[in-house]
Amino acid sequence: MKSMKELSFTGKKVLVRADFNVPLDDDLKITDDTRIRYVLPTINYLVGKKAKIILCSHLGRPKGKPDPAFSLKPVAGRLQALLGQPVVMAADCLGPAVVSAIEEMGDGDVMLLENLRFHPGEAANDDDFAKALADLCDIYINDAFAVSHRANASVEAIVKFAPACAAGLLLEKELTAFNTAMETPKRPLVAIIGGAKVSSKLKALYSIVDKVDALIIGGAMANTFLLARGYGLGRSKVEPELIDDARKILARAGEKNVEVYLPVDAVTAASIDQQTPGRVVKIDAVPAEAMILDIGPATIGLFSRAVAGAATVVWNGPMGIFETPAFADGTRGLAAAVADSKAFTVAGGGDTVAAINEAGVADKLSYISTGGGAFLALMEGDPLPGVTALENSQK
Repeated sequence: MKSMKELSFTGKKVLVRADFNVPLDDDLKITDDTRIRYVLPTINYLVGKKAKIILCSHLGRPKGKPDPAFSLKPVAGRLQALLGQPVVMAADCLGPAVVSAIEEMGDGDVMLLENLRFHPGEAANDDDFAKALADLCDIYINDAFAVSHRANASVEAIVKFAPACAAGLLLEKELTAFNTAMETPKRPLVAIIGGAKVSSKLKALYSIVDKVDALIIGGAMANTFLLARGYGLGRSKVEPELIDDARKILARAGEKNVEVYLPVDAVTAASIDQQTPGRVVKIDAVPAEAMILDIGPATIGLFSRAVAGAATVVWNGPMGIFETPAFADGTRGLAAAVADSKAFTVAGGGDTVAAINEAGVADKLSYISTGGGAFLALMEGDPLPGVTALENSQK
C-alpha cells in the first residue's frame, strides 16, 4: 500500500475520501468534531504541498437521495474554522457544476463535495459512480479508516479508475496502531471485550483468543459466558443460543493457556431506570428478579490488576450501561486502569471511545481509533475492502 508521502502533489487535483460522519443536534450543529480534526494532518500536508484538495465523505443514511438534514454544510463550516482558510462547499459530488468549480481551484485551495450517499451508486459500489468520482482527480487518497470495511464506490471501486492512489496519514496511523497492538505486540497482550451482545463480536472473540495472553470479558456479553459456567443470572440479558460458542471459546482459551477474566461481582437492579439504585452482589448471588447492569467493585479490581500487568492492551466495548450514571462505575474504573497502565493502549468502537471521553482519560491512551466497524473487522481478522483495494492497486 503506497503512502501519500511517496507522491508529488503540486498543482494536482487530489480527491481525499475522509470520514466526516459526525453527530449533529436538532439544529444541525456538530456536537463532536473528532473525526474532522483527525483528518486535518492530511489536509494540511496537501495544502503545504500546493495541491488542489477535493474532500468527499458521507453523512448519515439519506437513502440514496438528497436530504438537507444530511448535508455536509456544517462540516464545511467547521473545517473552515479549523483550517483557518476558506472551504468551498459544492452543491453536489458530481456533475458539470462540480467539474467547473474544481477547474477554478488554485493551488492549496480546499473544496468539500456534498454527501456521497445522496447518490445510490455510493452504497452500491457502482463502477459508473466510482469512475465519475475518479475523473475529478489526478490522485485519490483514502483517509477514511472508519469506512474502509465497507465496499463503497468511494472506498473500493474508485481505486480501479483513479490515475494514482495512496493511503492518507490517518489511515496509515490507524493501521500502524492496530498492527503494533495485535500483530507485533509487546507481551503480555491483554484484550478487553465488552458490549451488549456476544453475537456482534463472536467472530472477534474466536480470532483474538489465538493471539492474546489474557482476555477480559465484560458488559452484557459476559453474561452468556457466565451462563455457560452454570451461574444463575436472574433477568439479565443473555444469548442462550450462543452458550456452546461461549464454551468453545473458553475451551480454546484453556488450550492456548490464555487467562480469561469474567466478572466476580455485579451491580444489579430490577430496572435500567436512572433513579433505581444498584445493588452489588457476588456473581453467584444474582437475585431472580434482578438484572446485571454493570461490573461490581471486586471485578473492577480484578480487571484492573490484569491490565496493570500488561505490556499491550486492546479495548473494545463498555463494561455496563455506562450512559446511566448508576451503572457507569465499571467502565469508568476500567478506563482509569487502562489510562494508568504503562502498556501500549489502543481503544476502538463508538461506545468505548464515548466512555473514555466521558471518563476524561482520552489523552492518556496511546491511540484511540476513529473506526467502530473497521476496528472490529480487524479484530475479527478480516481484510478491509478499502485497504485491500489500495494494496491491489500497487500490483
